[in-house]
Amino acid sequence: MTDLAVSPSLLQPTPAAPVATARMRETAQAFEASFLSQMLKPMFEGLKTDGPFGGGEAEGTWRGFMIEAMAKQTVKAGGIGLADQVVAQMLKMQEQSQ
Repeated sequence: MTDLAVSPSLLQPTPAAPVATARMRETAQAFEASFLSQMLKPMFEGLKTDGPFGGGEAEGTWRGFMIEAMAKQTVKAGGIGLADQVVAQMLKMQEQSQ
């Protein structure tokens, strides 16, 4: 039997792949929250704010903030995967520019 030899190329360090920075992830999540907010907005446009449990005019006024908070919470809970796709594209663009 012969001894196995290790190729010198296997011992060389591999080039480091670009790392998704926290700022990239934060930007991608903000984009996803903005997207979700725009998608949720039409769901609430036709709802009336009167009735025994309605918030009246104030509910209509603050509804945009509620929708934005719902979108941010959805992203915080894992989102719909859009942020992951955005980060992947950002990394691809970063690799191409190097």
